[in-house]
Amino acid sequence: MKLKAVLLEAGAINNGDISLSELSQDVDLTLYENTTEEDKYEHIGDAQIIFDNKIIMDEEVFEKCPNIEYIGICATGYNVVDIEAARKRNITVTNVPAYSTDSVVQLTWALILEQTCNLSLHDKSVKEGDWIKSETFCYWLKPITELAGKTLGIIGYGNIGRKVANIAKGFGMNVIVNTAHPEKYADEISFVEKDELFAKSDIITLHCPLTEDTKQIIRKQNIDKMKDEVRIINVSRGGLVNEQDLADALNSGKVLSAGVDVICEEPMVEDNPLLNAKNIIITPHMAWASVDARKRLVSEVSKNLKAYLNNEKRNVVN
Repeated sequence: MKLKAVLLEAGAINNGDISLSELSQDVDLTLYENTTEEDKYEHIGDAQIIFDNKIIMDEEVFEKCPNIEYIGICATGYNVVDIEAARKRNITVTNVPAYSTDSVVQLTWALILEQTCNLSLHDKSVKEGDWIKSETFCYWLKPITELAGKTLGIIGYGNIGRKVANIAKGFGMNVIVNTAHPEKYADEISFVEKDELFAKSDIITLHCPLTEDTKQIIRKQNIDKMKDEVRIINVSRGGLVNEQDLADALNSGKVLSAGVDVICEEPMVEDNPLLNAKNIIITPHMAWASVDARKRLVSEVSKNLKAYLNNEKRNVVN
């Protein structure tokens, strides 16, 4: 008899453009489009295999749902699971590292290029008839910024940070990096302390985990150390940014523009200070979600489960 499994947040992985059938090959799988903290116990029930993304799995869950023996995280980060509590109960937890690297890097550069080229602004202008009415053959509504010669400051130098750096070099940018363990890398990159990165960067992009050291690393105290008219990108974790401080800096012009794909509370709430801030692009946590990345995710989650069922370890985090 197949083990009973549940996918708690199918809607976050698939909106009809990919197949999830691979996940059900070896288990009796029930799909839930979405699961909340309120209905998670009902959805988990007596399942032994849990596919999870954002739903908290802690001691209380393990007590109320004692059949759980395996949690397959449908993401790279696994902070939603109390790893120690899972270990004590011999619950195996797996994740999927690096499946969305190219997708996240691509959106990072989309945000940078939109801010420096103002594409949507000019597209809208043309379609409203401004070019038809123009007395000259060309015009621009906001300055276009050339990336060559500018300094890109990257905080975090994992798979994503390194690819962002390589692309920056292709644009002729100077690259400086702050990372917790620069000794791990032999790249021809300038590793600097945070204050130097804040002071020298024309664009700062965040690709680091959320830790006590990086929590609200973008806050007034550090923004004050930055160049006037710096640009800021966050496609990593919402908690890296003090949202009120960033909104204030955008509205004052200290920060020229920003692009964020993540915020502190998701989905966004109406009173988020970034929502009405000047010169910010906000995307709904979609950097990871290319069709290609989500197909890889499903495949890797399935392979992790197959390994577990065969008493093998694959991407086990506990």
